[in-house]
Amino acid sequence: MDADKFDPKPILDSLPLLPGVYRYYDGNGEVLYVGKAKQLKKRVSSYFQKTNVSPRISLMVSHIARIETTVTRSEAEALLLENNLIKSLRPRYNVLFRDDKSYPYIVLTGDEFPRLTYYRGTPNRKHQYFGPYPNSFAAKESMQLLQRIFRIRTCEDSVFNNRTRPCLLHQIHRCNAPCVKLISAEDYQADIRNAVLLLQGRHQEVEQTLRAAMEHAAEGQHYEHAAALRDQLRALHTVQQKQFVESTGGATDADIIALAQSERLVAGHPQDGLVCVNLAMVRGGRHLGDKSFFPEHAEDLSANEIVQAFIAQHYLNRSVPPLLVLDAECDDETLAQLLSEQAGHAVKISQAASGERKQWLEMAQRNALLALQQRKAQQGGQKLRLDKLREFLDMPDLQRIECFDISHTMGEAAQASCVVYENLDMRSSQYRRYNISGITPGDDYAAMRQALMRRYQKLAEDGQKEERARPDLVLIDGGLGQLHIAMEVMHELGLNELALVGVAKGEERKAGLEQLIFPDGTAKQLRSDDPALHLIQQIRDEAHRFAITGHRAKRGKARTASSLEEISGVGDKRRRSLLTHFGGLREVAQASVEQLCQVEGISKSLAEKIYQQLH
Repeated sequence: MDADKFDPKPILDSLPLLPGVYRYYDGNGEVLYVGKAKQLKKRVSSYFQKTNVSPRISLMVSHIARIETTVTRSEAEALLLENNLIKSLRPRYNVLFRDDKSYPYIVLTGDEFPRLTYYRGTPNRKHQYFGPYPNSFAAKESMQLLQRIFRIRTCEDSVFNNRTRPCLLHQIHRCNAPCVKLISAEDYQADIRNAVLLLQGRHQEVEQTLRAAMEHAAEGQHYEHAAALRDQLRALHTVQQKQFVESTGGATDADIIALAQSERLVAGHPQDGLVCVNLAMVRGGRHLGDKSFFPEHAEDLSANEIVQAFIAQHYLNRSVPPLLVLDAECDDETLAQLLSEQAGHAVKISQAASGERKQWLEMAQRNALLALQQRKAQQGGQKLRLDKLREFLDMPDLQRIECFDISHTMGEAAQASCVVYENLDMRSSQYRRYNISGITPGDDYAAMRQALMRRYQKLAEDGQKEERARPDLVLIDGGLGQLHIAMEVMHELGLNELALVGVAKGEERKAGLEQLIFPDGTAKQLRSDDPALHLIQQIRDEAHRFAITGHRAKRGKARTASSLEEISGVGDKRRRSLLTHFGGLREVAQASVEQLCQVEGISKSLAEKIYQQLH
């Protein structure tokens, strides 16, 4: 159906005054927008009655060819459904926050000698979880501080249960070696209790406990123990001096959300509508760090709309603290109620910030502005690179670039990678790896053919349906031979209009000496300082990195399995038992015959055979 002939009146007349979710589609069946409504009839009708809407919304309405609605029992249920649909459908006109990764936690396991570890995923009630942390760096830095002060073990249970002597971490004073009983269970648990207090932000209690224990040990003339406690106190003071901003009002858990928009950078001269949302995390009164988000399709939205979209997409189905402090209004009471129900505790959304909260918010605002400026500078450099490449290739509309590389070791575990560059950035969510099989090992031409066929066959079959994913330029990491293979594949698929360029390594494989090979057989070399070459190198290097990391993982897995599979008498069940018991092939190889015998199903004769095979 042609979008300009679409008549919404029959649908609008039939809509109820009930809560629900609406979806707009264009003539090709692509979803344009997903929204929620307290009353579907009023909300959906408003899009076709307003005359002073933004150009973006006006353009969206002009493309609507179909409307679908879903009635829900409540506005809260509509909010949940809207968020799930936005994440799954990624509509063209919705604000989109790309953050699919779970957040890291620090974990103290529930073992007799608890282990300190780093974790992403759903918490398990058997263990104690602290966080979440804004990124892996913040979590791992806190782990290192705890190791320095309390020397808690970090090794896997399979390693811990099979140690016969202290490891390197004990030698560098990062572990008390409970594996070989160099610390009693009672003393170890005391360290665990202090670590928990520290993670909860109760520094003063930790210091008082350590100081009292040190004085008691000194009075009892246990000078070595007193000295160890003194060292813990010194380490604690060092940590406190380095520590992030801390709360003076108790063990507060809060998230601080600040917004920066590019229009604020140059008064009266809007730039490109770039938006940054900065999320700062405070746990146990301690500022753990922050993370910046750059939403798509937020150019002409108000701060209120952007913040509401962020809270909905970020927190629904994810851990949420009792307090959210914002620098923009959020008048959606349903959102706070839904978050409270999900979290199992009251969640307060506050715009009023004073005292300590105001300091947190000001810091988040500064970080949001700084991240926005850095992003703009980065995009400015990327725009220069892309403009120069457009000029060099005479492709003024060049936007999307896909690049292919092949990685293997003497033909073993061959993998192909495809990386995507679009909208001035690498799009990692669109990267793909292809396991290569059924070819002569080491045949790079056959591997490239297979990867390209698998990548573009669907594009050729679906035609216009895949228009948005159609690359403007395909880079092939290789010389004329690989480029000819790409040309043959595109000819077979009927995709001759796709621009192809080969990137051949320069003399002695030196960066800056690359040659660009074209389908007509000509080769050109850009200056080493040319921004166009820098963009090609960036994309090519990313394809190489993505291919080689996948290849190494595949090769390592294959070698781990084959090393044990080659041993007569070791089947799948015994191999799994060995790897589970020791924690990995390296630990199996380090085990003695007596230790191998302790694994279920491994006799002494088989243990000797395994030992001989791995040494």
